[in-house]
This record gives sequence, C-alpha cells and structure tokens, in this order.
Amino acid sequence: MRAVVMRETGDPDVLHLEDVDPPEPDEGELLIDVRAIAVNPIEWKLRRGLVPRELPAVLGSDVSGTVAESRADGFDAGDEVFGLASGAYAEQAVAPAARVARLPAGLTHEQAAAIPVAGLTAWQALFDRARLKAGQTALIAGAAGGVGHFAVQFCSHAGARAIGVGSGANRDFVMGLGASEYVDYASQDVGQAVSGVDMAFDAVGGETTSRLVPTIRAGGMLVTIAAAPPEQAASERGVRAELLVMSPDAGQLAHIGELVAGGEVRVEISYELALADVQRAHELSESGHTRGKIVLKP
Repeated sequence: MRAVVMRETGDPDVLHLEDVDPPEPDEGELLIDVRAIAVNPIEWKLRRGLVPRELPAVLGSDVSGTVAESRADGFDAGDEVFGLASGAYAEQAVAPAARVARLPAGLTHEQAAAIPVAGLTAWQALFDRARLKAGQTALIAGAAGGVGHFAVQFCSHAGARAIGVGSGANRDFVMGLGASEYVDYASQDVGQAVSGVDMAFDAVGGETTSRLVPTIRAGGMLVTIAAAPPEQAASERGVRAELLVMSPDAGQLAHIGELVAGGEVRVEISYELALADVQRAHELSESGHTRGKIVLKP
C-alpha cells in the first residue's frame, strides 16, 4: 500500500508518499481501508520536531473508511466507520475499536474524517471541563478554525450563547454558524470588547491565552488547548484555567456524527486534496488561516 512516510523532521518536503507493507491489527483493533483523512495542527508540529516522535513515522489520526479486517467484537469487515487511527496518512490504517464509531447514514467519509480530533476537543472543552449550560455564554478564540467552528455550533446546540474571536475576513462565516457576537482581533481588544462570559475557550495560543482572562466572570473558566494556562492571572481574577488534552470517546464521537448527519452541525472543509498533495496540506495547516478542516483522500 501507499503511505506518507516521515524519516526526518523539518519542512513539508520531509513527507514522502512511499510503498510500504500494510499494518496488521492486533486483538481489539480494526484494519481500515482509508477513504478520507483530516489534517490536524499536531501533525505539522510533529513534522517540525516540536513534539517528540520516533522515526520513521506515518502521521495522522483522523480517519474514515471501510473495515477491511476486524479483530474486535462488534465490528465486521465491510462496516463503514470513522474515528482515531494510528498512521492515518495511508491507504490502510489500524484503529482500536474503542476509538471508532459507525458511520451514520447521510454522513460522507470526508465529513466524518473531519470530526474526531476537532469535534471531540470542542465537545470536551465546553461540556466535560467547563460544564457549559443553556443560557450561559462562551467566548471562542479561533472560532473559524477546525476546533473553533465546532465549538460555536455546539454552543448553539446546547442553548448557550457563543461569541467568536477571529480575523475580520471570517466574521460572516462565524456568525453564520450561530455566534451572537464577533470580535475582530486585528481591530479590537477582546479584553475590552467582552466581559462577564461564563467560559473562554482558547484554540489559538500565544498572547491570546492571557488576553482572554479579563473577559471571564469570577467563578468562570478558561480552557486552552494551545498554550500553558495562565494560572496566576486566572487565580487573581477568581477564574479556573486548565489545559485540555482530548480523550478518545467513541460514544461522544457517535453523537457528534449523528448531529452532523442530521444537519444540526455543519462540517466546514476548506480543502480536499489527494494524499500525494500532503506537503501542500501541511503548508496550509501551518499557515493558521484556513477555515474548518483540510481533508486528504488516498
């Protein structure tokens, strides 16, 4: 089969499409014929060596496809599934059965591949960590991105109010997802434009993380996925600040898939590229300016 192999860290040109032996599933795992793969920021960080990884490696985790071989109860060859796999930048990948869900009717493989990392991260930040409830308000930094565009819609689904933060070019897009307000970070200071939110969700990092703290009411919460939480500044304001690392959850994954299949949540796919164009996909992802998700197709 063909897979994108990384033998050294560096620029996108270290990613090469090669012929390799197919992976073999262990007990409790599925071998999946890959139909679509989504690109996540962690993958260009791994490629650059910002996050340690044993080499050579095949990157990628978000996958949708057909079960080629099942060594797990509850799944058979031919089942359509999506979830979190190992080495997803390939024509075949292995996934633990506990990390996948069945593809709902009406959900395309491209849509499904875009859900796992981004969808689960947004869901867990809002509901598992911040315990967001109907009537509350969430401030979403990076609202047009892969994680952020799910978070805005999940707020609306839960009856909560979402305020998006991003570039001016994405205002209409984010408002169209259900945000009630929008802050253009290039022309507005979010700390002055917004106050009293119940939680802030940082999917950007850098200076953005600390700038969100003044927007949160006492007793509220800051959840970040992109930087160390500013614990001292948060504590001085009476705010909790936590770093979220997404946990695979097949039940949540299935629920989000049903929301997308039913039209209640939209998946924004900015680019669909061939697996052979993986270098271009990484360039786009690393730019930090793409809406929604980038999907690769073997």
